[in-house]
Amino acid sequence: MESGIDFVVTWVDGSDRAWREDKARYDGTGIIDDNEERYRDWGLFKYWFRGVEKYAPWAGKIHLVTCGHLPKWLNTSNPRLNIVKHEDYIPKEFLPTFNCNVIEIYMHKIKGLSEQFVYFNDDVYIINDLKPEDFFKDGKPRDMLAFQPVVANPKNPVMSHMFMNNSLVLCKYFNKRENVKKQPGSYFKPGYPLMYFIYNILEMAFPLYTGFYTIHGPSPFLKSTYEEIWEKEGELLTAMSKNRFRSSEDVTQYLFREWQKLTGNFSPHNIQKKFAYYDVSDDNSMLRRAMEKKKKKVICLNDAHITGNTDKIRDELLDIFEKAMPEKSSFEK
Repeated sequence: MESGIDFVVTWVDGSDRAWREDKARYDGTGIIDDNEERYRDWGLFKYWFRGVEKYAPWAGKIHLVTCGHLPKWLNTSNPRLNIVKHEDYIPKEFLPTFNCNVIEIYMHKIKGLSEQFVYFNDDVYIINDLKPEDFFKDGKPRDMLAFQPVVANPKNPVMSHMFMNNSLVLCKYFNKRENVKKQPGSYFKPGYPLMYFIYNILEMAFPLYTGFYTIHGPSPFLKSTYEEIWEKEGELLTAMSKNRFRSSEDVTQYLFREWQKLTGNFSPHNIQKKFAYYDVSDDNSMLRRAMEKKKKKVICLNDAHITGNTDKIRDELLDIFEKAMPEKSSFEK
């Protein structure tokens, strides 16, 4: 039975020749993030659909967001599937875009999208049974409100800038210490990881926001949250839409996620319990064990800078996922 909670997933085939030629026509300026791993496709996307169908059959529409190209194996006639091209919901003056932040800040414009939806990147996979209550409770997103300082990372300066940009917007509308006093149970919820209890206590020594804990996993959103922030910060969001690549001037989807938390429009929950994060590497044995034992419900397979044989790694990843989820889904031809 459907829950009224849609899933949105973004996908790009970084090996597509036409897409690469289109991308090469545009040169990024300033501090941008245009690394190869941002667009690499390991051939695992069909397992995202297998995970959804087997472990989250209650999900409503599946909105697949793409620049236009599609996997050859995709069953486009599946009634649950809504194929969304960038041009369908992003203003045409900002296209083409290769900036995931731009692709994400307009998601509320997707035609037919439900008020409650969960956003996935294509590197986040469901590997065990999920319930609607894992994402929403009493109509509110389930999430964790915790402080975590933004790290000045010279190897990835764009990410540091973007997270700080999020905080700069949030501090215009929320006072840190007042917010903690207003909803102490959201910051010090029994069941939160001990580390974040400690972070939240230590952070009270600083009157201004230094950053927020983020997790690269499924993001539960309310469409009305997007509409509210666009109403207040439309000028900023429109300006960053001109950045065709991820830029130091951007804000991210986490601005919308933190807004939900700071307004108190969420249900506090330890989201780490069901989630695990793995870097693709020359040795993926930990990932294999995780997929076999399935102690977690969701995993993120992060594509880092690979120095080994990518073909060998791809074969290993395909073997791991095929053994864990061998049954084809109705989203496949």
